[in-house]
Amino acid sequence: MRTFLGGSGQEGEESIGGGQTLEIGVFGKNAAAFVEDAVGRAARAHQPAQAAAVDSRAACVYLGGLMRILVIGGGGREHALVWKLRQGPRVEKIWCAPGNGGISQDAECVAADLKDVTGLATLAERLGADLTVVGPELPLVEGIADEFGRRGRAIVGPSKQAARLEGSKVFAKEFLARHDIPTAALYGVYDSPGDAYSALCAVDWPVVVKADGLCAGKGVLVTSSPDEATAFLERLMEQKELGEGGSRVLMEEALEGEELSYIVLTDGRDVLPLPPTRDHKRVFDGNQGPNTGGMGTYSMDGLISAELENAILERIVRPAIAGMVAEGAPYRGFLYFGLMLTRNGPKVLEFNCRLGDPEAQAILVRADFDLADVLHAAATEGLGGKALAWKEGASACVVMASAGYPGEIEAGKRIEGLAEASEVNDVVVFHAGTKREAATYYTSGGRVFGLTATGASLEQALTKCYEAAGKIRFEGAHYRKDIGAVAAGKRSAAGD
Repeated sequence: MRTFLGGSGQEGEESIGGGQTLEIGVFGKNAAAFVEDAVGRAARAHQPAQAAAVDSRAACVYLGGLMRILVIGGGGREHALVWKLRQGPRVEKIWCAPGNGGISQDAECVAADLKDVTGLATLAERLGADLTVVGPELPLVEGIADEFGRRGRAIVGPSKQAARLEGSKVFAKEFLARHDIPTAALYGVYDSPGDAYSALCAVDWPVVVKADGLCAGKGVLVTSSPDEATAFLERLMEQKELGEGGSRVLMEEALEGEELSYIVLTDGRDVLPLPPTRDHKRVFDGNQGPNTGGMGTYSMDGLISAELENAILERIVRPAIAGMVAEGAPYRGFLYFGLMLTRNGPKVLEFNCRLGDPEAQAILVRADFDLADVLHAAATEGLGGKALAWKEGASACVVMASAGYPGEIEAGKRIEGLAEASEVNDVVVFHAGTKREAATYYTSGGRVFGLTATGASLEQALTKCYEAAGKIRFEGAHYRKDIGAVAAGKRSAAGD
């Protein structure tokens, strides 16, 4: 074995056995520990390995045939990531922090505080994770990628500076203006409730009111009612119902058209698009009720034309990636573009600095490639030469939620029918808010399951999702019955 240590490290060579050799390129203050760990694992596996090239952000040993992965988060998106990652032929071990009841069947769950980025980095070091994949936005906005970079550990996710695209709606709006990326007209930014109330007298209706900070997908209101807008501002800015994220707001014009979720994976230069999806934000059928984190989504071949996708890439995606480079914050990881397809072309509604949830579930069941390999490349040597393959047809995800969601919920409800739901052909039951005690599952969150299926057509995929949903029972369970209804040609669901 030939070992290369960066900095003041020494060079040496050892034998693994069977005439095999191992080359490892490691850089940074933790190089010796990385190499010692890598040597032991390679010896156990009796496999040759070649270290991938690394950059200044990620200096991680990657052993061909062996990879240990830490997934950060505990919802349906993270379950989908774990489910797909564990299919990789080179994946040896997966942890999920903190995970949930369902994830515990597919990965080892470990306790974690998602706000504690230092603790999460220490956890990755202790576990010897070769790659960390971050699901939710909070650790990214708090700077987890920067902390991992300082320690020379590979992670999929943007820096704290780049994550401002989601962490601050005001920053995102100003960024779009600086780089001439199409978006809705801005009426103003308001730091005081009085200024915000006064501004309602001067806007065109309907109007969009957005909290500046993170609000778990609940910080946006589109309304034609001054009374509703006033009540929303009071909840955000005076009652602090959604925390400090609502202390500052912006108002912008309401765009007309169809919404689209468009997500890409990027290393800061190369871009790999994922299949476009459509999400359903409102909690009730017919696009009624308050906004949620997402009640369902779907993806299918031909959802948008090749011409439209090219316009999205050339007018929005590539200028955004280039803009982040120009501003000294190259973006690395998943970048979500919430778009409105207007009569004047696609316009940006919002950014997310990670995979959407439940979009991830519908996307990953169609993935026909080694996700672990691609994500490791995104975190280290780059995506040049990588390509993504997708299963033909369609997919859908229907979210089952607890009573009261998206408001206060009562957890601890016993869940029945999971085995029967899992037996429905082409269905994967992703757990979003469950805990497991022995062989019994209980609810532990607002969104409980993402029932996800594939099919030759969207209608087939939806039929399977709803068949599975009908088999799961817990007190207060509810879900929308019109996910994908318009696209599937079933019935009208206004606004979707």
